[in-house]
Amino acid sequence: MHILVTGGAGYIGSHIVKQILENTNYKVSIIDNLSGGKCDVIPTLSSLTTDRERFNFYKEDLSNFYEIEQIVKNNKFDAVIHLSASIVVPESVTNPLKYYMNNTVNTTHLIGLCDKYEVNKFIFSSTAAVYGEPLEIPITEQTKTNPINPYGMSKLMGENVLIDLAKAKDSFKYVIFRYFNVAGADLETRLGECHEPETHLVPLIIQAAIGIRDKIYMYGDDYDTQDGSCIRDYVHVDDLANAHIKALSYLEERKKSNIFNCAYGHGFSVKEVIDAVKKISGVDFKVEIAKRRDGDPAQLIADNSKIVKEMNWKPKYDDLDLICKSALEWGKKWSSNVS
Repeated sequence: MHILVTGGAGYIGSHIVKQILENTNYKVSIIDNLSGGKCDVIPTLSSLTTDRERFNFYKEDLSNFYEIEQIVKNNKFDAVIHLSASIVVPESVTNPLKYYMNNTVNTTHLIGLCDKYEVNKFIFSSTAAVYGEPLEIPITEQTKTNPINPYGMSKLMGENVLIDLAKAKDSFKYVIFRYFNVAGADLETRLGECHEPETHLVPLIIQAAIGIRDKIYMYGDDYDTQDGSCIRDYVHVDDLANAHIKALSYLEERKKSNIFNCAYGHGFSVKEVIDAVKKISGVDFKVEIAKRRDGDPAQLIADNSKIVKEMNWKPKYDDLDLICKSALEWGKKWSSNVS
């Protein structure tokens, strides 16, 4: 198969492309505008195969509709893994149009091209943000969706476009993954997280541990949890990437559309993550308590039984220390390369 990965030069996308090149015989093409990261991963990904026909990269923005159509038209893709998105929740509140244009309009246009050029397998990176502040923990795929910010809403709208097209066109099938908190890095430190700006908890803590930041903020210590800090379901990026490889086989063999939570089914508090990084790094960096952020639920934990059962997904890296250690080793390497 020939797989198109939009956002394939990003954090999650690069780990997915890595696994496609290392663990399958598929051909992969990336579309990415390179706007969201500070790492040049294309040479690393290109080095993973000696077959120049297996890897293509197009520096292009999904909003350039004509150029994107030419890429889809000329390549005869078998499947799309769509990860290109704007992902900063506070920015989505202050600049909602950016999120609806990129996450909903551009996604809809891409889905339309798949319909036009008979690309009938589509894997969509969605988010636990579609659930908003859930009324039940753990969260199942049947939990009511109720986004509380434009980011979550823009992703839910993308989900609905896929669902409605699949209802109208029998041959079109999708897998929607609702990500929880993705963290960690390639265990060989070839790839990792380097967003610009960085907003995710684990890399921010890592930056404090290696001296890039002078402290880390913990937003609220009075939640109804065992230590007062928020609890989140963290999943290692390589386990998440493996789910996408399994989804390609799922769509090829089962020919069935589905929605899956992608997480481990248990959580760790912000304080537990901070303590894990302190232990692994040996650095007692400063932690400052700040006021709660609006819309931060006390707990977000998934029920992952559906993906485990229906896709036979077997996570290999369900270990907080391993997640933090891989992120720390990547952070050290990345910071030394850019300093």
